[in-house]
Amino acid sequence: MSINKTLLEEFILVGFSVYPEWQVVLFVTFIFLYFLTLTGNLAIMALTWVDHTLHTPMYLFLSALSFSETCYTLTIIPKMLVDLLAKDRSISIPGCGLQMCFFLGLGGTNCIILTVMGLDRFLAICNPLRYPTFMTNKTCGQLVASAWVGGFFISLTETTLIFWGSFCGPNLIKHFFCHMRAVVKLSCLNRGITEVVVTIISVSGLLGTFLFIVLTYMFILSTVLKIPSAEGRKKAFSTCASHLTVVIIHFGFASIVYLKPEAEEGDDTLMAVPYTVITPFLSPLIFTLRNKDMKNALKKVLDKKVSLNK
Repeated sequence: MSINKTLLEEFILVGFSVYPEWQVVLFVTFIFLYFLTLTGNLAIMALTWVDHTLHTPMYLFLSALSFSETCYTLTIIPKMLVDLLAKDRSISIPGCGLQMCFFLGLGGTNCIILTVMGLDRFLAICNPLRYPTFMTNKTCGQLVASAWVGGFFISLTETTLIFWGSFCGPNLIKHFFCHMRAVVKLSCLNRGITEVVVTIISVSGLLGTFLFIVLTYMFILSTVLKIPSAEGRKKAFSTCASHLTVVIIHFGFASIVYLKPEAEEGDDTLMAVPYTVITPFLSPLIFTLRNKDMKNALKKVLDKKVSLNK
């Protein structure tokens, strides 16, 4: 009982220490995926910047998503990689709060940007004549800024609720980062109420953005099916394929983390890997390999480089 009443000054991230025989393998695997993730996202941002044919709302939002996902992975993966090889897996309480705040904020920003991308496809397909009037550069910038404000407003609310009081021992977080549900269980007071409130906020945000995307695609599908030619329908669907694939992966993995019942020790750590490592890796891969404009832009850059070398 004396341990449980001790106020904490730092946390220990248990993480993958429950799988000691796999830590080197996990380190090599994660650092490889992280390198590919950074390369993919930086390539999307660079191509969007240098190729004027990509200076359209769709690719502006894609570039914004790539930047957000790059920041998102920076909040989690470097610390996780260090902890896989280090004996000291401690993190200060302020450091834990900052990590949680940025993780939740950037995760929320990603969800809102994906929603905005769905809105962009809806306007482009369902209102093509008025689309240039709606989606000006100023509007695009305002939508991206709103995504960041909305994501971090929710994040600051949840982080403040969790870190408002003090924390009691033991100081073990059964996760590889300061996950909301793992940290709130160490709160000294009202942990049950706080957990319910922050879970409701997260689930509401997740479901709200997902349902909005579903609604936009219902209208898109209705419009596309009215196109008389098969070629026209195929072209319309092709502009949505990459976005829809990423949405399914992103919200699918996120729902596993936030909507499932609490798992046994260690299981939550493994269940969070797809959402924190795999999804950011797949997103730029899908948007580049399944996108003709991106592939053409990359080909032009490579051809230009080869010609300069000659």
